[in-house]
Amino acid sequence: MPIVAVGTDIASVSRLRGVYERHPRRFLERHFTPEEIAYCLAKADPMLSLAARFAAKEAFQKCWPENHGWREVWVEMEGPRPALGFAPRIAERMRREGWRAHVSLAHEHEHATAVVVLEAL
Repeated sequence: MPIVAVGTDIASVSRLRGVYERHPRRFLERHFTPEEIAYCLAKADPMLSLAARFAAKEAFQKCWPENHGWREVWVEMEGPRPALGFAPRIAERMRREGWRAHVSLAHEHEHATAVVVLEAL
């Protein structure tokens, strides 16, 4: 299956932590779905998971041919593996084009990273 695009992003955990500490509700509600927020806030250090999801949204944007909103793409868990979920307009375009997205996340104390591969079926 041919690769359509690859996107990657790295997020500074400390920078995002600073934004969160100044404007927690606005930061969460602007960038994440309620499900993402619930999942991340249940973690010992929510910022690591939030930063990884932030990076995933940025990585997907680098693959996508047009702009999208922060909450139009999200990370959901399929068992232990992350997967991307999409708002209807993106999901419809993915279906119409015959594309599938794969995501990989990683984080450590200072950085979170994500790689997205968009492939044609």
